[in-house]
Amino acid sequence: MNLIFATHNQHKAKELKAILPEGYSLQSLTELGMHEDIPETGTTLEENALIKARYLYQHKGEACFADDTGLEVEALDGAPGVYSARYAGEEADAAANIQKLLEALGEKLDRQARFRTVIAYIDERGQEHLFEGVVKGRITITEQGSDGFGYDPVFQPEGYHQTFAQMSASEKNEISHRGKAVRQFIRFLRDQKS
Repeated sequence: MNLIFATHNQHKAKELKAILPEGYSLQSLTELGMHEDIPETGTTLEENALIKARYLYQHKGEACFADDTGLEVEALDGAPGVYSARYAGEEADAAANIQKLLEALGEKLDRQARFRTVIAYIDERGQEHLFEGVVKGRITITEQGSDGFGYDPVFQPEGYHQTFAQMSASEKNEISHRGKAVRQFIRFLRDQKS
């Protein structure tokens, strides 16, 4: 089964391809030859995921999905949240976002955080479905590890001594927010078929 994914983020696409079970393939916007940016104007992860999925559905007329992910830090009242990708500004990269996050937390002892992914799927009949994956953890004082992307070097999942950036891709995918959301999504697709 081929899945159409409303993203230009090749890190995300690669991670999803690794999570998908055998028999599923994935095409990103870039692979479909769609290069325009979809404005993420929602104020929640759910809204942004739906905006992207609806855009793709309107243009392709096929079942498709999108996701939005946010890092929610307790001591920062849930920030950066829906603005995680552009926390340090519209053109900011991951390094700038991490630097701003660590500066905002400073010496705070409460470093609890959670990663949340919401997947919005629009089926061939145009019906919308949402799936959510959450992983709790904490923000480290310094960056650790060089794998992964985004905030992975400063996010240490609960029950682990490593950050996401210190884990292998398969270890991370096993416990990550995106991995959990994708597995729910795949279960739903399989149930629809049976």
